[in-house]
Amino acid sequence: MSYKRPVQATLTRRLREPRRFLQVLAGPRQAGKTTLARQAMAEFDGPTWYASADAPGLEEQIWLEQQWLQARRLAQEASRGLLVLDEIQKVGGWSEIVKRLWDEDSLAGLELKVLLLGSAPLLLQRGLSESLAGRFELLPVTHWSFPEMQQAFGWELERFVYFGGYPGAAPLVDEGERWRDYVRDGLIETTISRDVLLLARIDKPALLRRLFFLSCSYSGQILSYQKMVGQLQDAGNTTTLAHYLDLLEAAGMVSGLQKYSGQVVRQRASSPRLMVQNNALLSASQAEDFASVRKAPQLWGRWVESAVGAYLVNRARSDGYRLSYWRNGNLEVDFVLEKGRRLLALEVKSGRRRDSLSGLDAFRKAFPTAQLGVVGRAGMAVQDFLSSPPLESFG
Repeated sequence: MSYKRPVQATLTRRLREPRRFLQVLAGPRQAGKTTLARQAMAEFDGPTWYASADAPGLEEQIWLEQQWLQARRLAQEASRGLLVLDEIQKVGGWSEIVKRLWDEDSLAGLELKVLLLGSAPLLLQRGLSESLAGRFELLPVTHWSFPEMQQAFGWELERFVYFGGYPGAAPLVDEGERWRDYVRDGLIETTISRDVLLLARIDKPALLRRLFFLSCSYSGQILSYQKMVGQLQDAGNTTTLAHYLDLLEAAGMVSGLQKYSGQVVRQRASSPRLMVQNNALLSASQAEDFASVRKAPQLWGRWVESAVGAYLVNRARSDGYRLSYWRNGNLEVDFVLEKGRRLLALEVKSGRRRDSLSGLDAFRKAFPTAQLGVVGRAGMAVQDFLSSPPLESFG
């Protein structure tokens, strides 16, 4: 597939600049990081060297050093070069090795560009912040958006809302069970077993998996940690669940949005609004097929709200806003976006709930400078919203 995502232009420009920084593509599985890297290699004016640590037996530090030396030789011969290291977080102590080799090249004046790719953002970020401060630029690679799936595969809105944004699964959408098996086995299980379990010690991996599927079932809804404990029928405490939810979020699977309080410090103990980061995770974890969901207004409304929430979660990484929800008694606002002095309160009107805007009215009274927005019925069309930068949609 030759389709290029918007982030590709930024990456290509940075690799052409005379300034020398480590470039880092970090994001979930199946977001297209390797494809982006290979496109950048094809456009790079000089020799390139690609290596991946995503294979058994390649985690040793000597392997990383040998790949770097290969790229260094190419760069010395051609006066420039590009090294791409995929799944770098799987090499133990990778950041210290990269720092040493990078500094050696900088001291020697060698024009070797380096691109690091990783599927576990939290682990990758730890290595960067611990050893490579001031040496790198981070490019977040998020799940594919509606315009990207539309341009690459010709999808209409309904297909995106149900099947989400996994390009590798796109050819299978007309084979329902095969698509579902691919997402469950090739993406969900692989991410949990090979990414999440690398982020931190997991004492209860079965509880982690159940929490993931519970979060999918309640995507778009507010659920207290105490109710999660009851639903999961586990003796685990709420602190463990909050930690596991953080790990699932770092792996690009589900998020737990916190309640907006109007203060710098968020109410971390508040009940989170659970949100899948890709609607394919919701659909693959439920029994209803595409036709059944599309014909049921209540179900379809739930899928639409989840798609909007997933889009906002992904855009928050690239646009740099804070995303939360607001609730005061029985009054709620689905999403609150905050960036600097900008404050935007959004309601999604999918038709499955009452169309009252009392939550937005109450929010405006509490925060008079806030902008208000409605997506769906009586507001901006869902298709238009999913194709626009959220903070600019109601500016």
